[in-house]
Amino acid sequence: MDLFEYMSMERKKSEAPLAVRMRPRVLDEVVGQQHIIGKNCLLYRAIKADKLSSLIFYGPPGTGKTTLAKVIANTTSANFVQMNATTSGKKDMEAAVNKAKETYGMFATRTILFVDEIHRFNKAQQDYLLPFVEDGTVILIGATTENPYFEVNSALLSRSKIFKLEPLSKADILSLVKIAVTDSERGMGAYGAEITDEAADFIADMAGGDARSALNAVELGILTTTPSADGIIHIDLDVAQECIQRKAIRYDKGGDNHYDIISAFIKSMRGTDPDAAVFYLARMIDAGEDPKFIARRIMICASEDVGNADPMALNVAVSASLAVERIGFPEARIILAQAASYVASAPKSNACVCAIDKAMGMVRNRETGQVPPYLRDAHYGGAEKLGHGIGYKYAHNYPEHYVKQQYLPDEMVGETFYEPSENGYERKIKDRLYRLRNREGDL
Repeated sequence: MDLFEYMSMERKKSEAPLAVRMRPRVLDEVVGQQHIIGKNCLLYRAIKADKLSSLIFYGPPGTGKTTLAKVIANTTSANFVQMNATTSGKKDMEAAVNKAKETYGMFATRTILFVDEIHRFNKAQQDYLLPFVEDGTVILIGATTENPYFEVNSALLSRSKIFKLEPLSKADILSLVKIAVTDSERGMGAYGAEITDEAADFIADMAGGDARSALNAVELGILTTTPSADGIIHIDLDVAQECIQRKAIRYDKGGDNHYDIISAFIKSMRGTDPDAAVFYLARMIDAGEDPKFIARRIMICASEDVGNADPMALNVAVSASLAVERIGFPEARIILAQAASYVASAPKSNACVCAIDKAMGMVRNRETGQVPPYLRDAHYGGAEKLGHGIGYKYAHNYPEHYVKQQYLPDEMVGETFYEPSENGYERKIKDRLYRLRNREGDL
């Protein structure tokens, strides 16, 4: 490196965004994630001892995935190579692997290959790395915002330790904000700024666990606020509100959090909590989720989890789905809220899904027998000669339009599939079926 290259690098460091300058250099400077880097935790001990195996860091933006990789780069004796899957291709991987082989052959030094956004690599690119991870040519560290169990090859997963990073706590963010304002070496301390407790608290709260978002807000506030008469840049609540206008929604329609939110939405409806259901509905709507997708999930829940305990639930859900298609946002939010709150508040029964699953299991796994002759189609010439339809009892000719008759094949007689619950309207169904099946005088 010549003098000009050195000066260029130093200038980039000084002009880098605050979030980059504030990035921890050593493990003990890392804020949060104590569940994986606490002093008694495996990852902490492995980094300190420089005894790493392949790792995958998984979590939302701003939680420290790249930070941990940089900390490892600063502490390891191994050669550290970084690439981003959004801009790197197979040639870059080939160059990194060849360099790793040379480094190990000449100096017995291993290579850590850090791949940011590893989920962006396609299957073929991920497969290319596999043999070199397996034989130890490279120690892979992958970082991803997506669930690796969905986005990373199972073969790579089986050879890696997976660590899930959680959004930082409000207290962690608050600590970073105050350090960023006062730190003269890497923060904004040279600007002579002060931040009120109210403003710092607001930024920490609205960052939603994303350190980068909070630090960006601090930097923007200090750089765009004119010093007061006392020469100090005062960051108050009004400035903070301008710099971070709304909380970042942790939701990606193609990513892991999408599945987490929709799962919570469904489970809230199933668990008869309309407040939680509407809350998760609001998060999906605010993040731009397709209203037709939401409506489909409500319809499924209305049948799977409510069923005949309240037959109206499916009607409400289907009507809402049709109305949403015809109306669209913003009014569709009201229709979805009506349907979600109705399904969430309705009495619950999973008797229908249990019935069909049990029946399908038997159909697939055992001899199910033949349809009784008297139930077979008799609407064609020659059916009577085959005995089809002979002896069939027409239910409408009997009291209450019911007559005892064997409908199941002989091999399935005695099996029960639909077992109504005691909830809601299904209790009436259960009582009626019991009464009819035990009615005196029927054969």
